[in-house]
Amino acid sequence: MESPAQILPFRRGDDDTLWAVMANLGRRQRVAEVFRNREAAQRDMAWRAEQVRSYADFLRRQGQPVPSYSLARIRRADLPRKWKPLPALGFLRGQII
Repeated sequence: MESPAQILPFRRGDDDTLWAVMANLGRRQRVAEVFRNREAAQRDMAWRAEQVRSYADFLRRQGQPVPSYSLARIRRADLPRKWKPLPALGFLRGQII
């Protein structure tokens, strides 16, 4: 397991910029998770995509859209005030984006 220092490195002048894993559902997009470095965000995005692939047939049979994930750079100030991470399998609890 990574230490917090590996996941959240401090860099002067760049401490307001984050890498966001974006959950996409049609035209709707939501910040699923944020990271200080691109590598951690890529690992999380790959994990989320794998979880969704495992349930893609189930979602299609239920008539639900299948979410996809992408990466984007965002500023900390651009996160919604009460933002919380989105569970990868939130769609199983009715929390699709």
